Amino acid sequence: MSSQASVSTLSAPLPFDTGSRRKKILIANDDGIFSPGIKALALALAEVGEVRVVAPDVEQSAVGHGITIRRPLRFRHTASAGFGDIPAYRVDGTPADCVVLGVHLLGTPDVVVSGVNIGPNMGHDLTHSGTVAAAIEGLAFGVPSIAFSQVSSESGEYSFGPGAAYAAELVAHVLNTGLPPRTLLNVNFPAGELKGARVTRLSDHRYEDSLVQRQDPEGKTYYWVAGTIRAEDVGDDTDNGAVLAGYASVTPVRLDLTAKDLLGPLGQGLPGVEQTTLA
Repeated sequence: MSSQASVSTLSAPLPFDTGSRRKKILIANDDGIFSPGIKALALALAEVGEVRVVAPDVEQSAVGHGITIRRPLRFRHTASAGFGDIPAYRVDGTPADCVVLGVHLLGTPDVVVSGVNIGPNMGHDLTHSGTVAAAIEGLAFGVPSIAFSQVSSESGEYSFGPGAAYAAELVAHVLNTGLPPRTLLNVNFPAGELKGARVTRLSDHRYEDSLVQRQDPEGKTYYWVAGTIRAEDVGDDTDNGAVLAGYASVTPVRLDLTAKDLLGPLGQGLPGVEQTTLA
């Protein structure tokens, strides 16, 4: 009996099969283990390699790259999530926590994949996205990583099939070719069928925050943080522009936030800066 065939009897983490020649794929997300997006992705990637799913037990959208350090974490097998023979585990923590526990308890994968997120992660969204944070945590382990997100239709419906099918092709490609160090791929899918894919840059897609003040039944004030989507940069070479045109956007994201063009000019006026450090 294969390791995945006996998944319903699991009482402890089932590591990747080190004796298998199949590529090892760790999948996380921020929408939670019961999200239809991660289920569609896991089932599609099961045709590409040996899959393990580790996802939050509840939705963790917009938590960014938070790591839980002030309390213990639980790691539980979850047969009821509907992944069939794919071992799936839920964690009472953040998306980044899921990758940390997945790697340490199941073994280092050949690729970390996050998503498919319910809703886009484009432009400035990357700074608070739990979906992208899971991919970033994969990079921290030196593992090629990809984040996937799905735009809804005008009626608010999500169709994960076309995106999941493309994700399987892209993951297979990355498993064969790899990715540059400290670089992940951030992929967004349009609603409906894909016309194809474009390699894009980040746009200015963002949420402009607003604050809603209300009162509870006891008359005490509380607040909701709300937001409105804004985007002016919709060029054909942007993630937002590609998705609006019906294409999957594939954006390479490098984790070097240094404003290199300012290293010299900024240092000229700062006290105590040695000029030799500006070369």
